[in-house]
Amino acid sequence: KGGLVINAENRQVRLKDQEIDLTAREFDLLYHLASHPGRVYNRAQLLDEVWGYSYEGYEHTVNTHINRLRAKIEDDPTKPTRIQTVWGVGYKFME
Repeated sequence: KGGLVINAENRQVRLKDQEIDLTAREFDLLYHLASHPGRVYNRAQLLDEVWGYSYEGYEHTVNTHINRLRAKIEDDPTKPTRIQTVWGVGYKFME
C-alpha cells in the first residue's frame, strides 16, 4: 500500500524505494498484520501470534511496537494510513 513493499524471503521492507530498517519483531508484526489486511487483531492475539506467548500485562509491548512501526512506515505517524487503530479492539493493516 502506498509504495510499501514487504519481502518475506529476505525480511526486507522498502518504502518508496528506500529500505526501512526494522527489528526482527517489528518485521514479524508488520508482516503478520499485512498478511491479513482488514482483519482486526486485539493485543492479546498479537502477543500470542507474533510473540508466541500470551501474558497479561505485556500488552503495552504491542502498543510500543506499533508506535515504532508507524514512525518508520507512515507518512505521518499521528495520522496513520497503513496500520490503523480500531478503538476499543486493537489494530489492523488497511486493505
